[in-house]
Formats: sequence, structure tokens, C-alpha cells
Amino acid sequence: MRYNESEIKRIGRVAFDIAMKRNRKVCSVDKANVLETTELWRQVMIELSAEYPEVELSHMYVDNAAMQLVRAPKQFDVMVTGNIFGDILSDEASMLTGSIGMLPSASLDANNKGMYEPSHGSAPDIAGKDVANPLATILSVAMMLRYTFNDESNAARVENAVKKALSEGYRTADIWTEGTKKVSCSDMGMAVVAAL
Repeated sequence: MRYNESEIKRIGRVAFDIAMKRNRKVCSVDKANVLETTELWRQVMIELSAEYPEVELSHMYVDNAAMQLVRAPKQFDVMVTGNIFGDILSDEASMLTGSIGMLPSASLDANNKGMYEPSHGSAPDIAGKDVANPLATILSVAMMLRYTFNDESNAARVENAVKKALSEGYRTADIWTEGTKKVSCSDMGMAVVAAL
């Protein structure tokens, strides 16, 4: 958990820029009541927020943020935090969707270029079995369209196609419940393509 001001500013700018394309709310998560590193994090985020007067900045301690994600997840728009807290909170947030197979992710540089992938990483135990949930990968493409290529229209088309496939009841094994249609990885992908 070693950060310098320039790195915190870089990460903070990404969060504020994303918030400008969403609901203009950033929640900075830290543990400034205990960890000196996150005292610096909070201070820099407050200073940076002056560059984004249209965005509402709030702060939350990480333990409360973990609880609030479970209690009332819709209160959040964009959350920004350091690597350790982010790793924990992103796994928790993935389960709000029903499965880590639903959560896209991005690791971006200062120019919004980087690597887009499902947050779950690889799953060698199910490789070649056509059972993985492809939605996190597909939603990662939507993130790429939005944040690297600034193509909101096509990002929304991809997201809406995923929503349509889900609204039609298609589910891979990780998110299947009684009354929905259990499908393979490739069938889910085809349902999204059909919805496009």
C-alpha cells in the first residue's frame, strides 16, 4: 500500500472521468482513521475533486463500504480505492450480480488504454467444457468501447443485448435458478449476439 501523490491523482482522474459519463458521484474508499497511506489518499482525492465541481465526492471507510455494498449497493455510482481494498470489494460486488462470471474489469493507463478482461481471470478447471459464463467477457468489450474508444452508443448496444438475453431467461450454470433456461457458454454468447 505504497502510493505517491501522482499515482493517486492518476487513479482519481480515471474515477472522476468515469463518473462524468455516469451519475457524477464518486465514493473514495480508504481507512484514513487507521492507515497513514490512506490519509494521503483522502487528502489527494479532496484536492483533485476541485477539478471536477460537477462530481459529488464522498468518502467511506473500507469496512463500512463492504457492509454498504451488501446493504444498499445502488447508493454507489463510481467507487475508487487502492489495490488491496479494490481487490476485496470487487469480489464482493461481483456476488451482487449473482456470480463473479458477470463482472467485467479494466486495467487502464493514463490514456484510457489497457487490458479488458473478466475480473475472475482464467478458470482452467472448466476449460473446454462450454460451461463458463461469457457475460463478463462480453461486458468487458462494452467497457473497452466506452472508455478506450469513447463509443457510448455501441457500448450501450452491447450492454442492452446482455440485458435482453438475461430478461429472456438465459442463464449459465453459475447464475441458473429454477424457472430460467440453463444454457452453455456458447449458447449464452449466441443469445447475446441474437439480441444485438
